[in-house]
Amino acid sequence: MESSIIMLVEHTDQATKMMLQNVIDRKKKFDKIKRDHLFVTLATLLLGFLFLIYLYVFIVKPYYYSFFDMFSMFVNHYINLFYMLTVFGYYGYMLYLKKELDKAEKEYHDLRCEIIDKSKDLWKQEEAWKNRHKVFELMKEKFDINLYHENK
Repeated sequence: MESSIIMLVEHTDQATKMMLQNVIDRKKKFDKIKRDHLFVTLATLLLGFLFLIYLYVFIVKPYYYSFFDMFSMFVNHYINLFYMLTVFGYYGYMLYLKKELDKAEKEYHDLRCEIIDKSKDLWKQEEAWKNRHKVFELMKEKFDINLYHENK
């Protein structure tokens, strides 16, 4: 559990701390997948662009007069197939990460909204209700998790 969550002794109970820790873990997972998706997207675009330049320079430009010659030159070199499969592999991995990103975002957002909806139950005591803004500020400043509003 995060040390800043543990330090919230007077503001929250143990169940609330576990919910806050869970939303922090989901946020970290979401941020990691988002960073990985961005990296794979850029790598896919770069590899695709380089592959198209390679095809143009070594296949299309020298054999522009005949489609059959272009096709036969492409097929004759196994490295072309390797390049093409690499680009399509990165593209497929990019699509997979996009689905994982959407799933992680939904899980994170749903848990965040659940905490917002149940805030009256989580901070039942009058004193805890008045001090809940300290917990919300901590989550916003330290973890970039907005518990004030349900909108993203």
